[in-house]
Amino acid sequence: MPPNDRPSYEILASRGFTSWLAEQQISLAFTTYQAGKLFLLGRKPNEQLGAFERTFERTMGLWADGQTLWLSSVFQIWRFQNALLPDQHADGFDRLYVPQVAYTTGDIDVHDMAVDEEGRLVFVNTLFSCLATVSPEYSFTPLWQPPFISKLAAEDRCHLNGLAMENGRPRYVTACSQSDVADGWRDHRHGGGCVVDVDSGQIVCEGLSMPHSPRLHQDRLWLLDSGTGFLGHVDRAAGKFEPVTFCPGYARGLTFCGDYAIVGLSKCRQERTFSELTLDDNLRQRQAEPRCGLHVINLLTGDTVHWARLEGVIEELYDVVVLPGVQRPKAVGFKTDEIRRNVWFEQDGRLTSWTGSQRP
Repeated sequence: MPPNDRPSYEILASRGFTSWLAEQQISLAFTTYQAGKLFLLGRKPNEQLGAFERTFERTMGLWADGQTLWLSSVFQIWRFQNALLPDQHADGFDRLYVPQVAYTTGDIDVHDMAVDEEGRLVFVNTLFSCLATVSPEYSFTPLWQPPFISKLAAEDRCHLNGLAMENGRPRYVTACSQSDVADGWRDHRHGGGCVVDVDSGQIVCEGLSMPHSPRLHQDRLWLLDSGTGFLGHVDRAAGKFEPVTFCPGYARGLTFCGDYAIVGLSKCRQERTFSELTLDDNLRQRQAEPRCGLHVINLLTGDTVHWARLEGVIEELYDVVVLPGVQRPKAVGFKTDEIRRNVWFEQDGRLTSWTGSQRP
């Protein structure tokens, strides 16, 4: 194939990856930071891997429950809703995520997101070092800030990034430092990272290297110690991080399905902030190159049992979520006129669709 005709990226997967999706009855969604893509991974009718993508500038945080999907982009947060009724399909897809609501936040560097017990979106506002929610009047409404942050300022002081929920409430956050000056976290990349208890404001664990993606699963607090490359959990009584599995790449994005963790991996940026980390040494010791993609890890053994890898122009992921009970998802975007020409509505318990081609 001539060079100009080659696809800009390619998704490769381990032999059992698609079968594993079928066994778990899930699909996956993930975001690519620098390439600005939302990817939906499911299964085609022939049981081959099906990948669907849409373009949104600087996609990062994700949250999903199968019917609703929240996505953060460079200056907006989008809520997608499945337009299909139960047991209905559209062109072979069993989910059709339509962007229904957008909140304009400005470029506040939104990272992790979650929906609380009241149905309210809570997100990490990294630029202002706080947890926040969307507002109908303003760019955001602040909800909480770490006790070591003295002021809400657009300075990315500690690089607050990760959010773990417990019983529908924010419980833990990760930060790359406890710095209270503008951009101070970059001076503490090697051991300044910490986990903070939102309820008490106490430091649960420190000495981490650029931690991301805290998640509570099976009574354990898991996270990615991105600067070293390890997935592990925190002994909250001892305040100690217990590494479980080395992941060959800069790890960001973590979700779970039963006894499995799905970890997002990125290639390392060629800039000071992401260089000279312990991760580099750990890769060299294992004679490994950093990868971009997803690793499925068995929590009982710590082994990587499946993977999906991206080759080409996409080198960096941010978040990954499980879409439960979904076989083949699709989303509507803005780069084509599909969103203008298609209308869906419910009538007499049935989904009715209209396309622009039907206009008289």
